[in-house]
Amino acid sequence: MGQEKIIVSTQPLQWKCVESRTDSKRLYYGRFLLAPLMSGQANTIGIAMRRALLGEIEGTCITRAKSDKILHEYSTIKGIQESVHEILMNLKEIVLRSNLYGIRDASICVKGPGSVTAHDIILPASVEIVDKTQHIATLTEPITLFIELQIEINRGYRIKTTKNFQKESYPIDAVFMPVRNANYSIHSYVNQNEKQEILFLEIWTNGSLTPKEALNEASRNLIDLFIPFLHAEEENSYLENNEPKINLPLFNFHGRLAKPRKTKKEIALKLIFIDQSELPPRVYNCLKKANIRTLLDLLTNSQEDLLKIKDFRIEDIKPIVDILKIEKLFT
Repeated sequence: MGQEKIIVSTQPLQWKCVESRTDSKRLYYGRFLLAPLMSGQANTIGIAMRRALLGEIEGTCITRAKSDKILHEYSTIKGIQESVHEILMNLKEIVLRSNLYGIRDASICVKGPGSVTAHDIILPASVEIVDKTQHIATLTEPITLFIELQIEINRGYRIKTTKNFQKESYPIDAVFMPVRNANYSIHSYVNQNEKQEILFLEIWTNGSLTPKEALNEASRNLIDLFIPFLHAEEENSYLENNEPKINLPLFNFHGRLAKPRKTKKEIALKLIFIDQSELPPRVYNCLKKANIRTLLDLLTNSQEDLLKIKDFRIEDIKPIVDILKIEKLFT
């Protein structure tokens, strides 16, 4: 393998996509570089980015299947070539793309004989299938296969356990990670007697998003994790005044959310993130997508503003008000 010629600008830190390809509907590949970096920085960024790519990006999976014809997971159904276990494994391989929140229902209803593929899944409007040719089952007789499915968005992976089993309903091992693999490598060079580095990132995805989209989302999620540390100096200066750590004002809620004044109390509100509150996952995700991350962000939006957020519903106002009452922001 020949040596790769690399031309690096002496300009400030910048990134570039050096290779991008689609190997199949369910396998995308991208290679990126970041340079110039000082000695040691490439390893710092590479470790963090790899972990964020593999663990901090949400994906959509089928997590449960239900049918009254299934006696147990390892049974067979007359007129179907595959066993129930094989059907569940095939459902596990279905790759979905969505912007849904919470758990949604889907189903399969096919009359044989014939092949059942991902194309036969009846999905909610917010979900789409990456590869509709994915095989599920083969019906060898004129029977009807009806399976109810459960779809949800999450991160990481979930292994089914015995406590997850319900009557005629079976959990499916869920691999929510849209990034199938991520590697990084470091190229060192000398520039004007100073050792510098180039960071290369390789990303493989399952087709539900591109490597570039994965890199963007992992970066944003990684930044979110470090945001609390950005306010460390403000918090320390606030606590040095011997005032209560958080003395939140009372606000009235009459159709609109009140805006706090720019005082030290506002600093306190900036230090309380919505992920610290027990908001329903769907509501939390809606707020996060709208870049509402702290109680201060929340209080500067009116009820009308919140209802303009995509997928936000009028009934979602109640859990927000309940949380703010707990925080003693409303009378």
